[in-house]
Amino acid sequence: MSLPVTIKQILQEGIAIPAHPLALTAERRFDEATQRRLTRYYLASGAGGIAIAVHSTQFEIRDPHINLLETVLQTTADEIDKSGNKDFVRIAGICGPADQAVKEALLAKKYGYHLGLLSMGGLNDLTEEELIERTKAVADVIPVFGFYLQPAVGGRVLSFAFWKKFADIPNVHAIKIAAFNRYQTLDAVRGVCHSERAAEIALYTGNDDNIIADLLTTYHFEINGKQVQKDFRGGLLGHWAVWTHAAAALLNAVKAYKAGNNETAGEWLSKNISVTDMNAAIFDPANHFHGCIPGIHEVLRRQGLLKGIWCLNPDEVLSAGQADEITRVTRAYPELIDDDFVKAFLQNDRG
Repeated sequence: MSLPVTIKQILQEGIAIPAHPLALTAERRFDEATQRRLTRYYLASGAGGIAIAVHSTQFEIRDPHINLLETVLQTTADEIDKSGNKDFVRIAGICGPADQAVKEALLAKKYGYHLGLLSMGGLNDLTEEELIERTKAVADVIPVFGFYLQPAVGGRVLSFAFWKKFADIPNVHAIKIAAFNRYQTLDAVRGVCHSERAAEIALYTGNDDNIIADLLTTYHFEINGKQVQKDFRGGLLGHWAVWTHAAAALLNAVKAYKAGNNETAGEWLSKNISVTDMNAAIFDPANHFHGCIPGIHEVLRRQGLLKGIWCLNPDEVLSAGQADEITRVTRAYPELIDDDFVKAFLQNDRG
C-alpha cells in the first residue's frame, strides 16, 4: 500500500493532528454516539487529520477482555467517510512485537487509514536492527509514521544510525519526535537528514512541553558539502486533542511567521511558555503524568464534548488539584482555548 500523493503533500505542508481520545459511558463501555461527535469536532476544527488507537485512546482497547481496537478504528473511519473529506489524514496507532504490529497494520489498512503510527514502546528487549526489520514488515502493509518516544516519557534512546536506516525505508513518510531531550532529538533529525530520502520525510513534534519552540526551529547540517535543513512541519499531540480549533489556528500562525510576517521571535517564545503552562495542567507532570488522559477528558467534558472523564482503567483519575489547575490556565490564556467554537459546533451538529 502506497501513500496517496495528496496526503503526502498535506503532511509535508504541515497540519495539526490531535490524538483522538476514547468516549465511554459511566459503566466504562464504549459510547459510540459521543465518539462519533468527537470525531466530527476534529473534522470541523481545522485539524488536518487525527491519530486514533494511540496513547490518548487508551492502550487497554487492545486487551482481549475489552477488545475495542477494531470497533474504534471502524467507527472513526466511518465518521470520516460520512464527512466526505478525502484529504483528512487518517492515522492508526500500531504497537507490539512484529507479529502484532503487522496484524494491527492490516486492520488499519482494512478501514482505509493512510498511515500507521508505529510505536516502539515496550520493546526494549529488541535490538535496533530488530526494530528496523519490524518497521520494514509493517511498511510492507501500510505507510509508516514513525514515533520516537524518548526516555523522558518512558521510551528508549535510539541512535543516529538507527534513524538514518529508519528514514531509508521506502514506505516511511513521517516521524513524530517527542523531543524532550535535545541531544537525542539532534541524533534523530541528523539521521533523517543523512538519508537519501530526507526530503520525503515530514517531521512532526510530539513534544508537549515546548511545542511552539519545536515548530519554530530549523535544523541545519552540512552533509557531503551540501547544506541540508529540516524543521517540524506540524504536531501530532495529545495536547491538541483539546482546544483543537485554537491549536490549528496557532499552527497556521506559526507557519505565517516562518514565511515572513511581522511578529517577533520573543513574542512567540513567550507564547510558548503559555502553551507549556496549559499543557502542565492537562498532562499532570507534577504527578508523573498520572492524570494526563483524565486531564484531556476533563477539558472535553467541561466543553460538552464528552459526558465524563471515565477511563478503561478505573485508577486513571485526575490528580489532587489538577481540576483547579485546568480552571486556572483556561482563565489565564483565553486566546488559546476554543470554548466559543465548541459551543457553536454543538448547537449546529446534527450527527
